[in-house]
Formats: sequence, C-alpha cells, structure tokens
Amino acid sequence: MAFVFTSAAALSAREAARKDATMIAGASAIGILLLLAAVHVYWAAGGKAGKAAAVPTAEGRAVIGPSALGTAMVAAGLCLIVAILALRIGWLKLPVIAGDYILVQIAAWLIAAVFALRAIGDFRYIGFFKRIRDTRFARLDTLAYSPLCAVLAVLVGIAASR
Repeated sequence: MAFVFTSAAALSAREAARKDATMIAGASAIGILLLLAAVHVYWAAGGKAGKAAAVPTAEGRAVIGPSALGTAMVAAGLCLIVAILALRIGWLKLPVIAGDYILVQIAAWLIAAVFALRAIGDFRYIGFFKRIRDTRFARLDTLAYSPLCAVLAVLVGIAASR
C-alpha cells in the first residue's frame, strides 16, 4: 500500500483554486441578481416592458397580481441576497459579521435551496415540472426563468461552500 504525500504547495494551490472558483461563482451570482433587482425596481416604478411576460397566466388571466410594493419588496429581497453573498465571498466586511460566520453560511445554503426549489416549481404554473405549458409565461419559464434559477442555485451553492 503506497501513501501519497501532498506537499504544502499543492495544498495551497488547491485551496487557491477553490477560493477563486468561489469568488467567480459568487461574483457571477451577484451580477445576475443585481440585474434582476434593477428590472424589479423598473417594474415597481411603473415600467411596462416585459412585465406581462413575467407573470404566470391561466386561461388568459394573470394567476397573481403583483403590486408595485410587492415588486419593490422582491427587488429589496434580491439586494439582501446580494449582500449575503458579498459577505460570504469577502467583498463586504461588517465589524459584527464575518463571511465565514455560520449564519451567513446557512443563509447562503438556504438561498441556494430556494433557487433550486423555484427551478423545480410548484407543479402547476412555474418550474421545470409545471403542468400548464401553453402560455407565453410557461414557454419563457421553460426556456429562461427556470434554467436561470437552476444556474443561480449552483452558483450560490458554490459560493456557500467556501
């Protein structure tokens, strides 16, 4: 039986590569989430472009009726997620909370789980396993929204695993 000894330099290189992957994943997720937050702020401020395609419909009627306040709250939630990820990857430093603080790590894992669950869906209107598939929203959800949520789940999961 042979033992493989790994040098300190090799361990250091692996750790550096893992840290780089965490940083890239976190930064990518932050960029995407900031863009999504900006779109939600635009809609909350009265913007109309793309809003109809972002709401699930059934039999020609919207399933939900997002208010300006609700849409602004989604934007604020996305910004909160950005802050948590920035803490996790070390871009944001607070005197009380470190990026490796257990609550920040748990929050990042929960965020990854939420995006994964959104990608899976509610088995009716949203997600990969929806039953209603013949609306504009359903087609866009299959082609863009659910895959984006799956990608965000992976990126946030990588950032959480630092």
